[in-house]
Amino acid sequence: MVLQNYTITSESVTEGHPDKVCDQISDAILDNLLAQDPDSRVAVETMVTTGSVHIAGEVTTKGFLDAQRVAKQTLKEIGYTNPEFGMDAEDAGIWTNIHKQSSDISQGVSEGQGEDKEQGAGDQGMMYGYACNETEELMPLPITLAHKLTKRLSIVRKAELIRGLGPDGKSQVSIEYENNKPKRLSAVVIAQQHLDAVSEEYLKKEILEKVIRPICKEWMDEQTQIHINSTGKFIIGGPEGDTGLTGRKIIVDTYGGVGRHGGGAFSGKDPSKVDRSGAYAARYIAKNIVAAELAEKCEVQLSYAIGVANPTSINIDCFGTNKISEEKISRLIYENFKLKPKEIIETLNLKKPIYQKTAAYGHFGRNEFPWEETNKADSLKQTTPPETISQTEQIMPQQNTITQNISEQSLENYKNY
Repeated sequence: MVLQNYTITSESVTEGHPDKVCDQISDAILDNLLAQDPDSRVAVETMVTTGSVHIAGEVTTKGFLDAQRVAKQTLKEIGYTNPEFGMDAEDAGIWTNIHKQSSDISQGVSEGQGEDKEQGAGDQGMMYGYACNETEELMPLPITLAHKLTKRLSIVRKAELIRGLGPDGKSQVSIEYENNKPKRLSAVVIAQQHLDAVSEEYLKKEILEKVIRPICKEWMDEQTQIHINSTGKFIIGGPEGDTGLTGRKIIVDTYGGVGRHGGGAFSGKDPSKVDRSGAYAARYIAKNIVAAELAEKCEVQLSYAIGVANPTSINIDCFGTNKISEEKISRLIYENFKLKPKEIIETLNLKKPIYQKTAAYGHFGRNEFPWEETNKADSLKQTTPPETISQTEQIMPQQNTITQNISEQSLENYKNY
């Protein structure tokens, strides 16, 4: 591994950010339907703007959906109960346009239908999972701090530890790395919605002492740049200040720009959609590889074809930090992880109504979710070949060899792992 010095910046947004409002409404609808019918097929998108919520998508379920009630309740939980903040749950106009899932898609996802009689993927695409040993959560430090800051903004707002705060807010942190290890916090940025009556001086002092220092003190020094509401005020926010859409914060949702992203959003989608379940599986694999100390960093890519059960490819990149060859790690993946859509859903118990909680403050690095378990780490350690790769291989890692094309031989190997 080549040692480098660099800076990485990641951002997070609060639950009251308009895009996150949409993610939470979409996932609240998903949870509501899964609680009634665990086999519900859901693909729901939300848009919010001043005083209004627009919900559209495809749903096939045995349950009953009261989308207006779910949307209003979600807005209340977030804190949009004061029209001064651009949205009042009681008075918001809510429009819905929801229809059934396409039968062409359904036959590829339902067992016993379509060309592949097993449950196939709900769409084509590639998904990435990532883990590293920078933090206790096995997540990159920049996105970890960014999420903790926005979560703290929500806590001090709801507990009224700082007066006059609105639901909308953002954080951004820049971490300097030395020899590929986090060294210091070079800059922190906070944007927090507030009432007009709140002075700039009061807000900056309170946010510094009650939000930034409790989260970032360990990484700050005298040279750390601090920017709080750097335009001078942030009164017009939420859906009034910016139209929100489901799925527009995919980097906030994942790893803060560290590693790659397949492009698929998560919220509003049931687990038959591999955009979501495949990304959770990829994180599960990567986290267990790092937890087993087979690598300091690991990125896993999965890909699927619509209506086909087996992944079309699996690829890993350990960025030269692997203790055994990536080819051997790939074999351990085949031996220890089941990656057909039905198997992912069963392994991670994804038919439960757990998704609204994911829709703010990140889908990863939070131990309440099943894809964050490291219950495969011991098995990976026990079945790891005893030899380690040479120092030369660590400095100049071989080209990844684990990509598996969907050929007859690779499918046969996958079935027999």
